[in-house]
Amino acid sequence: MHRRRIKIWLAIAIIGMVILVGRLAQIQLISTESFSKYGVNLLEKSVAQRTQEMVIDNGRGNFLDQSGEPLIYKKVPVLILFPFLNHLDWPVEEVAAAIGVRDEALLRSLNKAKNPIAFGSPKPFRLSESQMEAINKLKIPGVFAVEKKYPLSDINAEQLIGITGENSTLLKDRYGEKEFAPRTLVGLSGLEKSFDEFLVGEGKSKLVYHVDGVGSPLFGINVKYTEPANPFYPLNVKTTLDKDLQEKAEKLVDQHQIKNGGLVLLDIETNTVLAMVSRPHLNRSQPFGDKGVQNQMLKQQIPGSVFKTVVAAAAIDYGLQPPSRTFDCNQNIYGKEDPNYQHGILDFTESFARSCNRTFADLAKELKDKDEGIIEAYAEKLSLTGKVGWTGSVFHTEDFEQMADEDSGRVFHNDEAKKDDNYVALSAIGQHEVRVTPLAVANMMATIARGGDKQMVRVVESVEYQNGSKVFGFNEKKLTGETVSPFTAQKLQKLLREVIVNEEGTGRWFQELPYAVAGKSGTAETGIMKEGEQTYNKWFAGYFPYENPKYALVTVNLGVHGDEGGVNPLFADMVKEVSAHDKTEEKTD
Repeated sequence: MHRRRIKIWLAIAIIGMVILVGRLAQIQLISTESFSKYGVNLLEKSVAQRTQEMVIDNGRGNFLDQSGEPLIYKKVPVLILFPFLNHLDWPVEEVAAAIGVRDEALLRSLNKAKNPIAFGSPKPFRLSESQMEAINKLKIPGVFAVEKKYPLSDINAEQLIGITGENSTLLKDRYGEKEFAPRTLVGLSGLEKSFDEFLVGEGKSKLVYHVDGVGSPLFGINVKYTEPANPFYPLNVKTTLDKDLQEKAEKLVDQHQIKNGGLVLLDIETNTVLAMVSRPHLNRSQPFGDKGVQNQMLKQQIPGSVFKTVVAAAAIDYGLQPPSRTFDCNQNIYGKEDPNYQHGILDFTESFARSCNRTFADLAKELKDKDEGIIEAYAEKLSLTGKVGWTGSVFHTEDFEQMADEDSGRVFHNDEAKKDDNYVALSAIGQHEVRVTPLAVANMMATIARGGDKQMVRVVESVEYQNGSKVFGFNEKKLTGETVSPFTAQKLQKLLREVIVNEEGTGRWFQELPYAVAGKSGTAETGIMKEGEQTYNKWFAGYFPYENPKYALVTVNLGVHGDEGGVNPLFADMVKEVSAHDKTEEKTD
């Protein structure tokens, strides 16, 4: 019995030793980079326990506006102080004198520091070039003047640019077995995702020193500066955005209480995005918790009467709008008395200006009888059904998309709907299954303004090295497929202008703006009820100046209930801001 008990205890001891050795092997050899369900990197944690560091640059590339202004990060010249200075007799008075502050301020900031700090609170104290030079000439261990990269306090075009995060699995999926530094950021949405291969960090720039178990210097007080070996990196993505116009657009969208929607502003000559705003705001603490991460300007929306522009183009080409022809605009699309709109008897031009539903329902049915594919064909000619963002070959990627989150549009959900008069009538006024993106609508307006020249929309001009030289440039490209003729485009231009100048036109509110506007309004039923009432998508899409087109602008408010947020005042105020911006640019030139 005694011998049996010894054997049992011996077996238990051996099993315990095996478990302990296995656990040690897991910690030290097997799961060193992804330990436990939380994926803890034990190697990184081990190094962190023996080092203290100040990251100067996270190694990820930046986004710039068209003039080279940073959009995500900025470099700030700051004073870095290491906590081991508390245990040394260092010339604090010389450092204080060099930057024009009191000795006590430096000592107070270091007093409770457990890690390296950038002097200044709540914002870092910004050094001048001469101050940086003076500090670094002192050559005091633990005291450095460096340019540290900080995120901008206000990041605009947040959904367009997108977000990053730490995701080692995603890094491996995208880049295979290529090694990255711990905690490397990866693009999760927007341009951050599209251009991730250019932006992903080659390594951090940082100041590092080694400590013992109680935080004292382990190998003396020498601080090591580490940075990636290639001085041309990280790369920067130079966008076509105008930072000034983008900031003004952001303020106006919020000022006009657009909770779900936004605007798109294009440069017609280059077909590039100057400003793009999407709401709701992005919640960076929980970005995927709601629609805030989505760029509503790239998502399918119900367009309402903006789509009548497509039917008008087809009607012009098929000769369905002779000047003598009139339509009974006291009736709805089904030929019954309209309780909401009593426009009277109108011709084609007046019907477009006042947005008569009956006219365009009748025209669409006549077009369907000629050919069921006509409306879809003209939606494609005006760039509403395909993606309009720049695509092409970039290095080893054949179909690179600048705006990878962009939706395609559509007119009909299935072929049966094309044959049904009621569905065709509803589609003619931008209802039923018609879906378009605000970006595509802006591109339609730009295409018409250019006389039918249909181009891809660019939001990135080039990818650049740190010294500003170009890695790759994105040239202007035509959109494939047919477009409207110059004759048809000219007719559409006049129709869009009539919307503004007609005293009963839906755009008559824009007659007194500093630029002459041409455009089309839209109000679409969403099918979603709120407090017992229908909600609407409200649009205004146009271009300006009318005689010499420079800008295409779309403003949209989605799911509007009652009088929430006005797209017309937003459109008008944005035109005024663009005019003021142009005058400032002229004075500068």
